[in-house]
Amino acid sequence: MVKDMYTKIGSWSFLIGILIALLVGFYTAYTIESGEAMFLGTDTGGWVVWLLAALGGIVGIISVLGKGTITAKEGPGFLIAGIALLVMAPAFWGMSTWITGPWIGGLLAGISMSLAIFVAPAVGLLSIKAIWEIGKDV
Repeated sequence: MVKDMYTKIGSWSFLIGILIALLVGFYTAYTIESGEAMFLGTDTGGWVVWLLAALGGIVGIISVLGKGTITAKEGPGFLIAGIALLVMAPAFWGMSTWITGPWIGGLLAGISMSLAIFVAPAVGLLSIKAIWEIGKDV
């Protein structure tokens, strides 16, 4: 019963986090292309960043406890994908102004940065768990 509740909380946190990250990514792309102050650098954007990080932390904590949507079998794949996303986000951010075509650079930068902010806490917590699991057998 409790595992089902944690699984639902983890699933909803993950889905809501992904949805918010995509919406923020699109709006960030709009602010990049329109020349306005970048959304993630505003006061409202700061609160959204904290919300994304908190949702990612919830997903990570529930997964570390073994009751979330990311199972032990899926953990290594999630870590590899998360690390790839965390490396990709700054690379796209640096190219946002010179990638060919309007909006493409801004979209890649905004969406990848928002997703990276959401995924980073979960990747951090799951990587600590993986290191602990490896190290405790020594």
